[in-house]
Amino acid sequence: MIRFKSLNQSKDFLKILKKNKLNNRYFTIYFDKILKKKINKCLNISFVMKKKIGNAVIRNKIKRKLKYAIQKILNEKQLIDLNYTYVIFGKNNVYKDKFANVLYEANKTFKKINQESVKL
Repeated sequence: MIRFKSLNQSKDFLKILKKNKLNNRYFTIYFDKILKKKINKCLNISFVMKKKIGNAVIRNKIKRKLKYAIQKILNEKQLIDLNYTYVIFGKNNVYKDKFANVLYEANKTFKKINQESVKL
Protein backbone atom coordinates (compact mmCIF):
# COMPACT_ATOMS: atom_id res chain seq x y z
CA MET A 1 0.00 0.00 0.00
CA ILE A 2 1.34 3.38 -1.01
CA ARG A 3 1.12 6.11 1.60
CA PHE A 4 0.03 9.68 0.98
CA LYS A 5 2.39 12.48 1.94
CA SER A 6 0.85 15.93 2.19
CA LEU A 7 2.54 19.22 1.41
CA ASN A 8 3.18 21.26 4.53
CA GLN A 9 4.75 24.56 3.52
CA SER A 10 2.98 27.36 1.69
CA LYS A 11 5.95 27.87 -0.64
CA ASP A 12 5.49 24.29 -1.90
CA PHE A 13 1.81 24.97 -2.58
CA LEU A 14 2.63 28.19 -4.41
CA LYS A 15 5.16 26.38 -6.64
CA ILE A 16 2.65 23.72 -7.63
CA LEU A 17 -0.20 26.19 -8.18
CA LYS A 18 1.86 27.97 -10.86
CA LYS A 19 2.29 24.75 -12.86
CA ASN A 20 -0.02 22.47 -14.88
CA LYS A 21 -3.73 22.39 -14.12
CA LEU A 22 -6.69 20.21 -15.13
CA ASN A 23 -10.36 20.87 -14.33
CA ASN A 24 -13.31 18.55 -14.25
CA ARG A 25 -16.71 18.43 -12.65
CA TYR A 26 -15.52 17.05 -9.32
CA PHE A 27 -12.12 18.59 -8.70
CA THR A 28 -9.31 20.76 -9.99
CA ILE A 29 -5.88 19.19 -9.96
CA TYR A 30 -2.52 20.93 -10.11
CA PHE A 31 0.57 18.83 -10.76
CA ASP A 32 4.29 19.08 -11.37
CA LYS A 33 7.42 16.92 -11.23
CA ILE A 34 9.06 16.41 -7.84
CA LEU A 35 12.33 18.27 -7.48
CA LYS A 36 13.77 15.90 -4.89
CA LYS A 37 13.80 12.15 -5.47
CA LYS A 38 12.40 10.06 -2.63
CA ILE A 39 13.49 6.51 -1.95
CA ASN A 40 10.37 5.38 -0.11
CA LYS A 41 7.04 4.65 -1.78
CA CYS A 42 5.08 7.82 -1.03
CA LEU A 43 2.68 9.79 -3.19
CA ASN A 44 2.98 13.53 -2.68
CA ILE A 45 -0.65 14.64 -2.77
CA SER A 46 -2.69 17.23 -0.89
CA PHE A 47 -6.45 17.59 -0.72
CA VAL A 48 -7.74 21.13 -0.26
CA MET A 49 -11.28 22.37 0.33
CA LYS A 50 -12.63 25.91 0.40
CA LYS A 51 -14.67 26.92 3.43
CA LYS A 52 -17.44 28.18 1.15
CA ILE A 53 -18.34 24.61 0.15
CA GLY A 54 -20.03 23.66 3.40
CA ASN A 55 -19.48 22.83 7.02
CA ALA A 56 -16.64 20.64 8.24
CA VAL A 57 -18.63 17.41 7.93
CA ILE A 58 -19.30 17.99 4.22
CA ARG A 59 -15.73 19.09 3.48
CA ASN A 60 -14.27 16.05 5.24
CA LYS A 61 -16.62 13.68 3.43
CA ILE A 62 -15.54 15.14 0.09
CA LYS A 63 -11.89 14.70 1.05
CA ARG A 64 -12.50 11.10 2.13
CA LYS A 65 -14.23 10.26 -1.16
CA LEU A 66 -11.38 11.76 -3.18
CA LYS A 67 -8.72 10.01 -1.09
CA TYR A 68 -10.45 6.68 -1.47
CA ALA A 69 -10.76 7.16 -5.25
CA ILE A 70 -7.04 7.92 -5.52
CA GLN A 71 -6.15 4.95 -3.30
CA LYS A 72 -8.33 2.64 -5.41
CA ILE A 73 -6.65 3.83 -8.63
CA LEU A 74 -3.22 3.25 -7.09
CA ASN A 75 -4.06 -0.27 -5.94
CA GLU A 76 -5.78 -1.44 -9.13
CA LYS A 77 -4.32 0.30 -12.15
CA GLN A 78 -1.11 2.11 -11.14
CA LEU A 79 -2.08 5.09 -13.34
CA ILE A 80 -0.66 7.64 -10.92
CA ASP A 81 2.97 8.59 -11.38
CA LEU A 82 4.82 8.75 -8.04
CA ASN A 83 7.35 11.20 -9.52
CA TYR A 84 4.75 13.97 -9.49
CA THR A 85 3.31 16.19 -6.78
CA TYR A 86 -0.45 16.76 -6.86
CA VAL A 87 -2.74 19.30 -5.22
CA ILE A 88 -6.45 18.53 -5.53
CA PHE A 89 -9.14 21.13 -4.88
CA GLY A 90 -12.44 19.34 -4.28
CA LYS A 91 -15.78 20.66 -5.47
CA ASN A 92 -19.28 20.35 -4.05
CA ASN A 93 -20.40 17.87 -6.76
CA VAL A 94 -18.36 15.12 -5.07
CA TYR A 95 -20.68 15.26 -2.07
CA LYS A 96 -23.83 15.06 -4.19
CA ASP A 97 -22.88 12.36 -6.70
CA LYS A 98 -22.14 8.66 -6.36
CA PHE A 99 -18.63 7.35 -5.75
CA ALA A 100 -18.58 5.43 -9.06
CA ASN A 101 -18.89 8.69 -11.00
CA VAL A 102 -16.10 10.31 -9.00
CA LEU A 103 -13.86 7.28 -9.57
CA TYR A 104 -14.54 7.33 -13.32
CA GLU A 105 -13.62 11.04 -13.57
CA ALA A 106 -10.48 10.52 -11.50
CA ASN A 107 -9.39 7.68 -13.80
CA LYS A 108 -9.98 9.83 -16.85
CA THR A 109 -8.08 12.77 -15.37
CA PHE A 110 -5.03 10.73 -14.40
CA LYS A 111 -4.93 9.17 -17.89
CA LYS A 112 -4.79 12.71 -19.30
CA ILE A 113 -1.97 13.59 -16.89
CA ASN A 114 -0.01 10.50 -17.99
CA GLN A 115 -0.46 11.45 -21.65
CA GLU A 116 0.70 15.01 -20.98
CA SER A 117 3.73 13.80 -19.02
CA VAL A 118 4.77 11.62 -21.96
CA LYS A 119 4.61 14.67 -24.24
CA LEU A 120 6.76 16.71 -21.84
